[in-house]
Amino acid sequence: MMFNREVCDKYIKTERRDMENKKKFNELGLSARVLEAINKKGFEEPTAIQAMTIPVMLRDDTNIIAQAQTGTGKTAAFGLPLIELINPESQTVQAMILVPTRELAIQVSEEINSLKGDKDIRIIPIYGGQSIDQQLRRLKRGVHIVVGTPGRVIDHLNRRTLKLGNIEHLILDEADEMLNMGFVEDMEEIMKHTNADKRTLLFSATMPQKIKDLARKYMDGYELLTVKKEQLTTNLTEQIYFEVKNSDKLEALCRIIDIENNFYGLVFCRTKSDVDYLASHLMDRGYDAEAIHGDISQAQRERTLEKFKKQRVDVLVATDVAARGIDVNNLTHVINYSLPHDPEAYVHRIGRTGRAGNQGTAITFISPSEYRRLMVIQRVVKTDIKKSRIPRIEDIIKAKKKKISDDLTSILKDEINPKYSDWANKLLEEHNPTEILAALLNYSFEEELNPNTYGEIKEVGGRGRQVDQQGKARLFVALGKKDRLNPRKLVDLITSRVSIKARDISDVSVMDNFSFITVPFDQAEQIFISFKERGQKPLISHAKKK
Repeated sequence: MMFNREVCDKYIKTERRDMENKKKFNELGLSARVLEAINKKGFEEPTAIQAMTIPVMLRDDTNIIAQAQTGTGKTAAFGLPLIELINPESQTVQAMILVPTRELAIQVSEEINSLKGDKDIRIIPIYGGQSIDQQLRRLKRGVHIVVGTPGRVIDHLNRRTLKLGNIEHLILDEADEMLNMGFVEDMEEIMKHTNADKRTLLFSATMPQKIKDLARKYMDGYELLTVKKEQLTTNLTEQIYFEVKNSDKLEALCRIIDIENNFYGLVFCRTKSDVDYLASHLMDRGYDAEAIHGDISQAQRERTLEKFKKQRVDVLVATDVAARGIDVNNLTHVINYSLPHDPEAYVHRIGRTGRAGNQGTAITFISPSEYRRLMVIQRVVKTDIKKSRIPRIEDIIKAKKKKISDDLTSILKDEINPKYSDWANKLLEEHNPTEILAALLNYSFEEELNPNTYGEIKEVGGRGRQVDQQGKARLFVALGKKDRLNPRKLVDLITSRVSIKARDISDVSVMDNFSFITVPFDQAEQIFISFKERGQKPLISHAKKK
C-alpha cells in the first residue's frame, strides 16, 4: 500500500479544526500514482467533501456517513481512496457500489476508471437494460469493483453470479434517492448478502430519518462527515427567476436560448409528459434538443447522453431522476422550467452548473402563485435568487446581429477563396457596394432576424394575481407566394379548416416560399393537427429559430 497513513491521521485532525484553509490533493495522503491520475484529469484542489472523506477512508478503520449534494465530487471522494485500498492481486469482488440509476452506474464506473491510472483494477457497471450475458462474462473473468443498481444486483445475487460475502467496502451512493425511489427493501436484501466485517460508506444529499434508521440497523458505529449548508450552493452560479405564465414558458425559454452566444444547458421538468412535450416543441422550432426520462429505452438514453456530453445536442430536457449521473462541467445554464418540489431538489439541479471553476446561470420560471414557494427555497438554501426580465425581442435581434458581425469579421481575417473574390468584384461592377451587402444579409438572415418569428409574452401582473390574457404562438407555414397565396387567402384557408376567428390570426407575413402567422397559444395545437398529413412533412409548425 503506497499511501501515507501518518499523513492521513495528521490531516484529519487539522481538517476538522480549519475547513476554511484550502488543501491540495497531495496533502490528503494519496499515492504518487493516484496524484498523477488526478493531475491528468485536471483537478486542481479537492472539494470540501473530498477533503473530509479521503483521509478517513484511507485510515480504513471506520464506517462513514457523508452528506453532500450531487455535483460536489462525491465519486472521487470515495473513488480515490478505494483505488488505493483495492488489492489487484485478488480476483474477488472487494467493493460494491450501489447507485439508484443506470446513468449513475455508468458515470461512477467511468469516473473511477479514469482515476485509477495504470493500476490493474477491473470495474464493471451492472444495471437493467444491458445484456445480462455480457455482464455474466465480465463477472466470470473477475472484477474488483462492482457498480450496480439494486434490481440488477439482486438479480445476480439470486443467480449466484455475484458473491458479496467477502467484500471489504459497501458504498451506498445517493442513498436518499434510492429511498425515494422505493429501493429500501432491495438495499436491505443486498446488505444481508454481505459479510459483517466489511466497511459501509453511505453518501446522501439529505439525511432523512430512514437513512438514520438504516445506519443504526446495519452500521456498527460510524463517522459523520457533513458539508456545511453554505457550501451546498456555488458562488459560481448566478441565480435568477422570471415570473411568467405557463402558456408563455416555451416562448420565454426560446428567448433565453437565443440571446446567449453559446447556450449549453439542462432544462428540468416535473413529469415525463412535460419533458416529451417541451423537447418535441423545441425540436419543432429548430433547436438541437433531446429528452431523457425513465420511459426512454436504455439504448436511446445512452445515445442521448453521449450526444449531449459531446455538445452535438445543446439542450437536454430531463426529469430530476433521469438527470442523476449526468456529469458535465461546462454547462452554461440550468433551467427550472417547473419549480422544484423542495429546496434540496433546487440545490441538486443548480449544482450542475458553475462547476470546475466555470461560470454558470440557474434560471427558474415561476407563476405569480408560486412566488411564496420560491421564497421558501431561497430562505432555506440561504442564497439570493434575483428577479429578472425576460429578454425583449429587440435585444435578441441585437445580440444576433452582433454575433453575425463578429463571425463575418472572423472570416475576413482568413484567406478568402478567389472564386468568391471574383464573384464579388463582378457584382460590385454592376451594383452599389452597400446595396449588395444589404441584399446578401437579407438573403442569408431574413428569417433569423425577423422579429415576427417570436411570439408575444404578456407582462405578468402583481404577485398572486393570474393574468387573463392568453399567450401567443408564432407559426411557420410551408406555403407562400409561389403557391398563389396572399395574407387574405392564408387566413381564409386556416379559418375554413379550423374553428378560429379571422381577427385572432395576426402578424400575417407571406414570403415567396413560406409564411408566418401569430395565433392564440391554445389554438396552435388544433391548427397543427388540422394541417398534418399522414406521412408528410407538417404544413404548419412552430416558427423555427437558428
